Amino acid sequence: MLDFDKMGGLVPAIIQDEQTSQVLMLGYMNQEALEKTKQEGLVTFFSRSKNRLWTKGETSGNTLQVVTIVEDCDNDSLLIKVKPSGPTCHTGSTSCFGEEASAKRVIAIQFIAQLEEVIHQRKISPLEGSYTNFLFDKGVNKIAQKVGEEAVETVIDAVAGKTDTMKGEAADLLYHLLVLLSASGLELADVVAVLKERHQKK
Repeated sequence: MLDFDKMGGLVPAIIQDEQTSQVLMLGYMNQEALEKTKQEGLVTFFSRSKNRLWTKGETSGNTLQVVTIVEDCDNDSLLIKVKPSGPTCHTGSTSCFGEEASAKRVIAIQFIAQLEEVIHQRKISPLEGSYTNFLFDKGVNKIAQKVGEEAVETVIDAVAGKTDTMKGEAADLLYHLLVLLSASGLELADVVAVLKERHQKK
């Protein structure tokens, strides 16, 4: 149970973008604001300046759709993950903290992690007709050959300046590399650990 008494009936609520993990803003909720947030699925705060409830985006339209609500270990603050419908800050910025995170880059990294998990699931639970399972069945040599082929095609497009087709070849290269890592008993995290170690030595 949340301890609303600790701060005079209010608890701080940290708002975080569910996709990018960027912290968007900090607001305060009383029990009524929290209940309204849960019922309507849109973040509602208690405005200390206006002394009333206000739903984020009620005038601008830039609402915050609730994905999850989690209490901290002391039961005196909230972390709310949301899907924003526009910029969160009244200045027009994505975040009230002035940090314009590269959402596109963060989402891309998250998708790579999801793709790696799908590949892992195909490995332990084969799916009939799956190309990934076709590769696993062929073995490391075949997968390694595909990585080499896609790498060459990526290089050819890069040298020729064909960035449109290069994106597709690079996507094929990255996918086959993830499959090769999995077939070899490795994860992308193992490769990242090597990169981090090398970076720290510089």
